[in-house]
Amino acid sequence: MLKESKDGIILQLRISPNASKNEIIRTEEILKVKITAQPIDGKANKALIEFLSKSFKIPKSSIEILKGETSKDKTILIKTFDREKIEKIYEICKLM
Repeated sequence: MLKESKDGIILQLRISPNASKNEIIRTEEILKVKITAQPIDGKANKALIEFLSKSFKIPKSSIEILKGETSKDKTILIKTFDREKIEKIYEICKLM
């Protein structure tokens, strides 16, 4: 789900577009992110980056989709080395 790399934090998640609200849900198998945007013309990917940016208090430019541009299963790179922000990401992802 979460691992640190030389470039920042790698987060594996499953996106669920067309949701009633934006939220992060942790299941036993995977981190699930519900997004209200539709999966048309990259709208859901853009909304995902905006939502993660607000949730983790990290600039949108520091979040990149490594794998899964057109898939529900995505690998996200969060480019940060700030220990406080990294701990916040772990906290949000483990509590949800």
